[in-house]
Amino acid sequence: MAKTPRDLADRMAARRRQSDDGYARETFRQPRDQARETARMFLDRWPAAAYMSKVESWRELPGGEIEFTMRRLKSAD
Repeated sequence: MAKTPRDLADRMAARRRQSDDGYARETFRQPRDQARETARMFLDRWPAAAYMSKVESWRELPGGEIEFTMRRLKSAD
């Protein structure tokens, strides 16, 4: 269990360094409205039914920004 934000960040970074799982990930940090638009555009470009796309994780940052990670199968490349 993460005890500090740094512990959580370290755990998330370690998870990304693990072996390749076949997914491509992109992380964004944007104001809320722009984040919604970006996620919609991502899912329009790589539909979930074909590429198993989804918002993998997200969090609200101070100041109202949203940091989120989108995931899709690499076969889309």
